[in-house]
Amino acid sequence: MKMQLGEIARVTGANNDIEQWATIEVTSVAFDARQLNAGALFVPLAGARNGHDFVEQAFTNGAVATFWASDHADQPTDFPVLVVSDPLEAYQQLAMHYLQKINPKVVAITGSNGKTTTKDMTAAVLGSQYNIHKTQANFNNEIGVPQTILSMEANTEILVVEMGMDRPGQLTALSELTMPDVAVITMIGEAHIEFFKTRAKIADAKMEITDGLKEDGLLIYAGDEPLLNERIGPLTTATFGSSTTNDLYPLQVRAGETKTEFKLNAWPEITFTIPMMGTYNVNNALAAILVGQQFHIKPELMKKALAHFEVTRNRTEWLMGQTGARMLSDVYNSNPTAAKEVLHNFSHFETDGRRIAVLGDMLELGTASKKLHESLAQELDPTVIQEVFLYGDEIKPLYFSLQGRYEPEHLHYFNRYEQAELINSLQAMIQPADLIVLKASHGLHLENVVAALQAIEAN
Repeated sequence: MKMQLGEIARVTGANNDIEQWATIEVTSVAFDARQLNAGALFVPLAGARNGHDFVEQAFTNGAVATFWASDHADQPTDFPVLVVSDPLEAYQQLAMHYLQKINPKVVAITGSNGKTTTKDMTAAVLGSQYNIHKTQANFNNEIGVPQTILSMEANTEILVVEMGMDRPGQLTALSELTMPDVAVITMIGEAHIEFFKTRAKIADAKMEITDGLKEDGLLIYAGDEPLLNERIGPLTTATFGSSTTNDLYPLQVRAGETKTEFKLNAWPEITFTIPMMGTYNVNNALAAILVGQQFHIKPELMKKALAHFEVTRNRTEWLMGQTGARMLSDVYNSNPTAAKEVLHNFSHFETDGRRIAVLGDMLELGTASKKLHESLAQELDPTVIQEVFLYGDEIKPLYFSLQGRYEPEHLHYFNRYEQAELINSLQAMIQPADLIVLKASHGLHLENVVAALQAIEAN
């Protein structure tokens, strides 16, 4: 972005005299004083420490101006300051203004599972024909979405923005900020059920993505989900899923360890390929294809784009060490739906060794935690997955559920303070021909276990 400080002051309602700084050009916006570029406007946000404590550091690192909360004392006088009532609100107002200036079409994506993968797929499909900008990393909340907007180039034609939520009203705010032309809901699962209590309330919250949908906008959603079907009302929609009642559905799916192939009802003569495992990822691709159709992209272009799209790191990925043992790492997040899908697909992969599952806590399940952890037992069969390692506190009920099914020497439990013991046990057991899957919520930090296993394999 490029914008003079005077324009920023006007759109954010700065209440101090900035005439002497009005022509200063801002080329980016940052809320982390350690990671900003020269020419940045700094946004001091509340957090573990107040962002105002880092204003001086921000200027040392190249910032040319900063927001400053009107109720915060010790306002600086030796560098450009925009005094606003709330830096976060000003940051969001600036993002809305910049979005209106660039005026791209907006595709907003949410869902309990699959939103990041769908975002990456959608960006690839749209990028085959348009200048696009997409959410980076997991910048999908009230801080990340403005950052996504403010980092897009002036020639952006379509903005693909991921939206996350963990409380009612959050998606309403993000939707009204971005005013999407197309909204996508990938699915309704159990993520954040600790806060919402029921899947129905999660569905209510996900539907908030339509609150800012343009009058002629389109909602694309998982049509196999009754909770969504009954909430659509008068919206214009397109649906995807396995049922033939959907607008787009697969005719056949062939899944492998590193890719999945499928044909669709819309173009039965074309075989689409995505470079990732999991039949569940086909639904994510269907959502992306429906978005592509809305923007008049030819199926052959979409096929090519999906075959080579880049997956956000730390999602489901195969890792291999020099000894030959292969690991399926999916340690960014976990919930019952996602964990069952990964285990189901993992169970069908061929190996000359053993299949080993390393499962950690699924967080934010609230009072349903015990039952939902126990439900993973349906995907764990000792004749298929020979060794099970369970790690954490919430997952302990699954350990008790499996005791009658697995012999003690093949069922291993470690509490969340025993990660080193878990690593040592795995390192001692893994053989070159083994196949390993690791799945947990990010709070368990199984990425440390993955790194340790890669290190031992490389020795």
